[in-house]
Amino acid sequence: MKCLILAAGYATRLYPLTENFPKPLLEVGGKTILDWLIDDIASSGEVNEFIIITNHKFAPHFDKFALGKSGVKITVLDDGTTSNETRLGAVLDVQFAIDTLGIDEDVLVIAGDNLLDFSLKSFIRYAKSKGRSSVMRYYEKDEKRLLKCGVLTPDESDRVIRMTEKSQTPETHWCCPPFYYYAKEDVGRVKLGIEAGCGTDAPGSYIAWLCTQSEVYAMEMPGDRYDIGNLESYEKVKREYQGVVKC
Repeated sequence: MKCLILAAGYATRLYPLTENFPKPLLEVGGKTILDWLIDDIASSGEVNEFIIITNHKFAPHFDKFALGKSGVKITVLDDGTTSNETRLGAVLDVQFAIDTLGIDEDVLVIAGDNLLDFSLKSFIRYAKSKGRSSVMRYYEKDEKRLLKCGVLTPDESDRVIRMTEKSQTPETHWCCPPFYYYAKEDVGRVKLGIEAGCGTDAPGSYIAWLCTQSEVYAMEMPGDRYDIGNLESYEKVKREYQGVVKC
């Protein structure tokens, strides 16, 4: 299994901190955000390669990170963009990686700028037990936040019946964080989804299309996610984050 790490954003809300430095390499608790994610996922023994998809501006930073990270195989892909205005969007970056590396196996797709207080090993086990593409879900009480999220409608078996991205009329309070497991057959469908007109900016847009074509399941998230959106939230996470609980 490959792990695709989405790291091609420009984190403009964190300027000037990220004006010339990528958000996934900011430090929290003595490690970079990316170290926390990769170390946890690598401990599952399921991933044979980590692929960081980034932009031309930040590629040298990730190249340096990859060279200094021992014990795991890391490939850095430069999508060629140079500004927030010209970025490809998450789904096109995923397809870029699939095409560039000829990926034809299960794929874990994650945002490279989020921290979790639980291990993603539980999510990997869940997806493998289903044998289908899978996502996570958490209950969001705040209706204003719902408008900025991918929102799921699951059935009693966890199957995703519908998903919408940033809908003005969300159907449920189940939000989908940016961590996705694509089964091998659905890796090959990403291009079909793009051609069918699925959104390409938000990473969940492909899942919103895929659940209309194939079975997708949603595991309830067993802990909390820390999304660093601005300087205030970064300072808060640095104070509060305690690391990953192994499970």
